Amino acid sequence: MRINSGRTAVRADTVAGRLPATACQRHSAGNGAKGPRHYDWAWIHIGTDEHRHLLIRRNRTTGELAFYLCWSPTKVALSELVRVAGVRWSVEECFQAAKGQAGLDHYQVRHWTSWHRHITLAMLALAFLTALAADPAPQRPVDPLHPTRGSDPITLTVPEIRHLLAAVLTAPAVTAGRLLHWSHWRTRHQATARRSHYRRRSADKSAG
Repeated sequence: MRINSGRTAVRADTVAGRLPATACQRHSAGNGAKGPRHYDWAWIHIGTDEHRHLLIRRNRTTGELAFYLCWSPTKVALSELVRVAGVRWSVEECFQAAKGQAGLDHYQVRHWTSWHRHITLAMLALAFLTALAADPAPQRPVDPLHPTRGSDPITLTVPEIRHLLAAVLTAPAVTAGRLLHWSHWRTRHQATARRSHYRRRSADKSAG
């Protein structure tokens, strides 16, 4: 990157290595699949104004560094830059879901028109699954094999909805009761794993 109004070229990791330990602040980049994503963050102003910044993120476990070149039309706090940087995780999750659940990258076409048709259908499929998963309180059917089980599962996710639709729309290899039982088991297991991850992340935050 360049500092001093573009006159000096310097590596971002060199700048990060020269910062004192007190320059880092702990902030969460938002909640992930395993709980709050806490990192150490630092920033420096680059250029001659307060609109351009180098944002530095350090993994608290591995020490791995990540860098963001930032620009803001008005003066902002470090926490705001961290919040915006955390949105990148949501974008990456969206692309991962599109590829894994809607087949965004599962094509073997050679023409522009064919590629557009495939991408459009994949995006529509992902939008449909995402809209179903976004329902704040879907009416879940009762697990017929364990109707009184008390452990609440997590809300239906995009992969779980796709799994259920695939089982319903194709020739069933198992009964509907067995299918719902496995769905409830998976979502209960995921709920237990999520609570464990969040407890561990909360304990790490208290210890830090």
